[in-house]
Amino acid sequence: MSRGKRYDGEQKLNIKKVFAVIIAIAVIIMFVIGIKKLFNTESNVQTKTVALRYFPVYTDGKWGVIDSSGNIIINPEYDEYIVIPDNTKPLFICTLNVDYDENTYDTKVINDKNEELFTDYDLVEAIENYDESNNLWYASNILKVSNDGKYGIIDTNGSRLVACEYDSITALKGVENSLLTEKDGKYGIIDNVGSVIIDNQYEEIEPISNKYEEGYIVKDENGNCGVINFTKTVAVEVKYDDIKNDYGNGKYYIVEENNNWKILDTDGNTYLDGNYDDIISVDGENAIVEDNNKYGVVQISDGKNIIDINYDSITYAAGNNYIVQNNSKYGVINTEGNRVVDFNYTNIVYRSSANIYEATNEDYTSNLLDSNLEVKLSNVIISELNEEKGYIRVRENDEYNYYNFRFEKKSSNEILNTNTIFLSRNEEGKYGFVDRNGNVVVNYIYDEATEQNDYGYASVKQDGLWGAVDSRGQIAVSPSYSLENNVLIEFIGKWHLGQDLNLYYFTDEQT
Repeated sequence: MSRGKRYDGEQKLNIKKVFAVIIAIAVIIMFVIGIKKLFNTESNVQTKTVALRYFPVYTDGKWGVIDSSGNIIINPEYDEYIVIPDNTKPLFICTLNVDYDENTYDTKVINDKNEELFTDYDLVEAIENYDESNNLWYASNILKVSNDGKYGIIDTNGSRLVACEYDSITALKGVENSLLTEKDGKYGIIDNVGSVIIDNQYEEIEPISNKYEEGYIVKDENGNCGVINFTKTVAVEVKYDDIKNDYGNGKYYIVEENNNWKILDTDGNTYLDGNYDDIISVDGENAIVEDNNKYGVVQISDGKNIIDINYDSITYAAGNNYIVQNNSKYGVINTEGNRVVDFNYTNIVYRSSANIYEATNEDYTSNLLDSNLEVKLSNVIISELNEEKGYIRVRENDEYNYYNFRFEKKSSNEILNTNTIFLSRNEEGKYGFVDRNGNVVVNYIYDEATEQNDYGYASVKQDGLWGAVDSRGQIAVSPSYSLENNVLIEFIGKWHLGQDLNLYYFTDEQT
């Protein structure tokens, strides 16, 4: 039988032993904290607030829908890609019963509760469009519907905008608020609320620019061309052989008549009639012209040379500046004929959204010039130009840095002010993540990594494989995907971005 020790009177404390126990406990606590920091299993970083969005998802050969937190909204059970016209709205177009030989199919529209919508129509489809880089987008807030082989338009609430009376309805490529309609072999234009802009009486219709407000080039059954404004008025009489997709300075059109190119203004006056082999574009009161396979710039009013017709190519940039090619090298010449950037570059591109020039060097790095054509950054590689947030991310001297469009260097937490963790690189070239105060929340163990995306996930690469951490720096997907053929690496939960960026879908499969 065990007995406790009996003390007579007040118990005496052994002070040395007490201190020893306290020190031992403190060491254990410090050790545990160190281990926790080493493995980074906890942090005080808050979860990122994420806007609700919807995306197609592909797994096990089937298509479904997830949200921006990675939750499955529509179970992957469809054989065909699910179209989401507006990823802020729970409206999903599923394609069924596809017969590739007969080119027939059915569609079904469902919401996030898997309820079927718009069942009064034989077909319901999104209206596809493409920008100048061939990136896919959809007409906003409207859908194309069909009954008995005829097409009309509804809005995304199901209200009818255009009755099913057309043989086809398609988007006018690259232009918003402009739908090309076909009826009895003739074409017309309606806008996104169904108003008729041009009646169905033309053989062809093209946009004069990527802005619907600037009108449309029409061609009649005799091959004659003219221009009709969005306001339904005739801007250029339908009698010319050809009209270029260029609406210069809000008042000039480039037209061809009797094999001669000339410029026509909105008052009917003509300029440069037959003076050159071709007129390429109008910029302000000047025009880029071609003669004998050489290019120059002339004044519209009197044909005076602004830039001599001696160059291999010329592109208008901004202000008084033109990007000029001479013997495979590029420079910039202004309207006073002065060479303001020497012919030292393999290419120069003007980035209008940032008002900067990107000039490519022989080694494929770039010099970035401001609007005054002063070199602000040398020998860098642009990895991102974000118009919405107003920054450039460049690689320089093996590091990634951020600049605003005034070329002021910024920290990542200044630029990415909604992020909760920020990419960091140590002296050994390994990547980890820090919080807004610079405290390490993901240790420097990764070979490559990306900044946190809009949905709270950052991609990380280790031993040749990609995974992801979440908005608190916790492992969301252990590195397990090679993704060698992916142009962009991005995760939402366990799902990674697919290879085909035009479709923009997520998957959990190896690619």
